[in-house]
Amino acid sequence: MPRRPGPSARLKLALSYAGFLAVAGALLLAVVWVFLLRYVPDNTKGLLGISPNRYLLVRTFAPAAAVAMAFLLVFGLVGGWVLAGRMLAPLTRITDAARRAGAGSLSHRVRMEGRRDEFRELADAFDAMLEQLESHVAEQRRFAANASHELRTPLAISRTLLDVARRDPDRDRDALLERMQVVNTRAIDLTEALLLLARSDRGGFTRENVDLSLLAEEAAESLLHLAEQRGITLDVTGGATRTPGSAELLLRMVTNLVQNAVVHNLPAGGSVTVHTGTEHDTSVLRVENTGHPVPADLVPILTEAFQRGTERVRTDEHAGVGLGLAIVHSVVRAHGGTLDLVPRPAGGLLVTVRLPGAPVDPSPEGRHPAR
Repeated sequence: MPRRPGPSARLKLALSYAGFLAVAGALLLAVVWVFLLRYVPDNTKGLLGISPNRYLLVRTFAPAAAVAMAFLLVFGLVGGWVLAGRMLAPLTRITDAARRAGAGSLSHRVRMEGRRDEFRELADAFDAMLEQLESHVAEQRRFAANASHELRTPLAISRTLLDVARRDPDRDRDALLERMQVVNTRAIDLTEALLLLARSDRGGFTRENVDLSLLAEEAAESLLHLAEQRGITLDVTGGATRTPGSAELLLRMVTNLVQNAVVHNLPAGGSVTVHTGTEHDTSVLRVENTGHPVPADLVPILTEAFQRGTERVRTDEHAGVGLGLAIVHSVVRAHGGTLDLVPRPAGGLLVTVRLPGAPVDPSPEGRHPAR
């Protein structure tokens, strides 16, 4: 934003210091006049006939007072300029770091040393902001690169299938069409997941009173057939747990968690438990599943987009696009909640979602999430 040039903060502070000293000196001279010189007789004999009179004292005192006032003014300007420069030096470093960040250098830090004060707190807050911004930009770049790669893969496969069909007219077209349908379905699923992720990141949705227990039951019912095919026991426990938010996004969050727990489970004889409850003013959703042990160093990256982890990659028909937990994390963050992933000692994960609670609506409309 273009601004008109004006006096610097250093000059303003220096003038303020000089003005303060000048006013203080003037007040001191006024005190001398009011409480001393006014009581000296203004006659030729002076006080008791031996002291100088008021006229002589004023003539003697006035030049010295003028010199003292000039000295105070100059001293205030010079001293104020030096002090203001020392005080504003941290702001100069912060401004330089802000300009570098505006030019694209997010790795620069102020790193101001010394004891804590207002300027150092500002510098520390600015460094923390730059660190988060750099991490966010790096994450977005990785996301863009991974999304481009994931979108390019089905398109490349489709082009290959079209080339095969064109070069070999006698090839089984039904098999090619079926393969094309699978590839296109995966591309559509990936695109819809990316759109949902972008929508949840924006946070522009209407909030309503949503019961997580009903969403858990709905998600479990839709995935019950998949769980039965894999020989996995799927249980939903707990009571009504309400939170303000988008029913559609929260349903996708619960569905992703339950599907993730079913898919990444034991080959047979596994279990998935979904529990909803309220802790103080917080609505809690827990999804716990059995499965293979999850390395502790793998857990922090599971919520990043396209980060499946080598131990959790699947190649069957239920292989995801690597956005399941990323969407969950985005939805939870958009609703002001927290997401915790803890590996179970016996294998599998314990996922805990904490969302702000909502007051109970006694009306019939408040017992079901709006669609």
